Amino acid sequence: MKIKGSRWAKSVALLALVSVIGSCGLPRVGPNKREIFSGSVQKQGDAFVVSVNDRVTRATAVVPALGFSSAFVNASMLGSDTIRPGDTLGLTIYENVDDGLLASTGMNASTLEEVQVDGAGFIFVPYAGRIRAAGNTPEAIRRLITARLEEQTPDPQVLVRRLAGDGSTVSITGAVGGQGVYPIERPTRTLTSMLAQAGGVTVEPDIALIRVIRGSYTGRVWFEDLFDNPQFDIALRGGDRILVEADTRSFTALGATGQQSRVRFETQTLSAIEAIAQVGGLSSNTADPTGVFVFRNEPVEIVRQVLGRTDLIGDQRMVYVLDLTEPNGVFLARDFVIRDGDTVYVTEAPFVQWSKTLAAVTGSLSAAGSISNLTNNNN
Repeated sequence: MKIKGSRWAKSVALLALVSVIGSCGLPRVGPNKREIFSGSVQKQGDAFVVSVNDRVTRATAVVPALGFSSAFVNASMLGSDTIRPGDTLGLTIYENVDDGLLASTGMNASTLEEVQVDGAGFIFVPYAGRIRAAGNTPEAIRRLITARLEEQTPDPQVLVRRLAGDGSTVSITGAVGGQGVYPIERPTRTLTSMLAQAGGVTVEPDIALIRVIRGSYTGRVWFEDLFDNPQFDIALRGGDRILVEADTRSFTALGATGQQSRVRFETQTLSAIEAIAQVGGLSSNTADPTGVFVFRNEPVEIVRQVLGRTDLIGDQRMVYVLDLTEPNGVFLARDFVIRDGDTVYVTEAPFVQWSKTLAAVTGSLSAAGSISNLTNNNN
């Protein structure tokens, strides 16, 4: 009877020890499924917990649409021969006399390099005066200068060349091969040709964003869309600022995954299954495939579709639940779109916490046994 009583006492002590250790809170990666569900609105929490199905994937499949407005798309191609304020011209004037107005002694030609068109659109030519250049072609300017000089020198011959200037340049910065200021010339009058002139983009094309700033207007487009949608290959204007940058969207991965960190998007669209794969997949030793959660502040328009309610106002906290063990669980995870700012959290399997408890118990018992033996030896 004493032996049985002793064994019973040890069993009770062991259970008590397990209970104490469990209640002390063993280390873990985060909340378990039960704790997450307990925070739902249905249980007086502050978040809607929703199991993902086909209807939910369709309602939440919102991807930011990028593109140029009609102000950009409908702009006509810039005529390469039209002079604008800030452009620079090169002039060569031939005179049919030995001692001309402009030519040096013994020469019958004079060259005026880099004659810049002023803000009012005029240039100044000696003996010809102020000539209206902006809005004219080099040929029209040639005729104007010739007409002015004919009054002072016989049969002048004028050549006008359009050079690059402030009025016909764009600036390109960011992730390109060569940042700088580039002239709009005949081969580089569109966005793609100008990007090629600057050495192309230096980030992955899948996540390259192109921003064009024109006065008070700004447009953004994916680099790949420039080729998939020719209308986005807009005509450039002098003064355009072009910025090439990598996509800045990201999500946070936590819990029983191969990597716990803030992760940048690697593609334009990212599904839940791709997000999990991007961080090394589920941990084979600890992850619970029935407890994959996506936390998000959802716009009320989408929430109303997901919940079928019209009484909600403002953004709502949503927790989407994916069960990868369901027959179509992986398909749903493949179709569920991850958005900027999402938190992807994978819970630990229940046995993990139990294993930690047992490890703590056996470790405590071993320590207690060592102390007992040490005490007995000292006695």
